[in-house]
Amino acid sequence: MKKEKKHLKILAVGDLHGDSAKASKLAELAVKEKVDLIILAGDLTFGENKIDYLIGPFAKRKLNILFVPGNHESLATADFLEKLYEPYAKNLHGDGKILGEIGFFGAGGATVGPFFLSENDIYEALRKGFEKVKKSKKKVMVTHSHPSGTLMEKLGVSFIKGSSAVRKAIEKFKPDIAIVSHIHEAEGIEEKIGKTKVINVGRKGKIITI
Repeated sequence: MKKEKKHLKILAVGDLHGDSAKASKLAELAVKEKVDLIILAGDLTFGENKIDYLIGPFAKRKLNILFVPGNHESLATADFLEKLYEPYAKNLHGDGKILGEIGFFGAGGATVGPFFLSENDIYEALRKGFEKVKKSKKKVMVTHSHPSGTLMEKLGVSFIKGSSAVRKAIEKFKPDIAIVSHIHEAEGIEEKIGKTKVINVGRKGKIITI
C-alpha cells in the first residue's frame, strides 16, 4: 500500500516576464528537487508579447501547475493558457483547488499596468476562491499583488502601492501562507500579517514545504 505524503513540496515563482529560458531551468530544478506542485504568481509575460513556452516547460514534465495572471496578461489569456496546458495547469483566479489537506485559492491582476483590476475585483476573486477551499485544514492564497501596509510595499517604486484587497483577504480568510510577487525589489522577503506568512517569491523561485 502506497504511503500517503504528509507534506507538499512547492516551487513558487513570479514575474518571469517572457523568459522561457528561465522557465526551462526552473522546470529542471523542480524535477531535481522532486517538487509536488508549481505555483506561478503572475506576470508570466511582458505585455503579452510572448506567451509561449512559459507554462510549457512545467507541463512537458507532467508537473502540476497552479497559476494566476499578473498585470501583464489578461484574464482571457490566463483562461487560454489553462485550456492549452490541461490537465496539468489550473488558473486560480477566482477559483480554488484542494490537494490533500491543503486548499489553494487566488486572484491575479494589480491596480497598475496594461491589464489592471480594481481592488473590488481582486477581493471578489479571492472571496469566490476561498469559498471553494474554506473547509481545508490548511490554506494557501496566491496573488500577483502584494498586500498594503508591508515592507514589500515600501521597497517598490512610489506608484506601485500594495493592494488593500489582498490585505483585507489575508486578515479575513487567514490563510496559512500568502504567496505574492509583483514587486521585483522585494523578492525573497517574508513577512507576517497576523498568523499568515506572506512570501514574495520572485523570478528566482522559492521552494516551500507545507
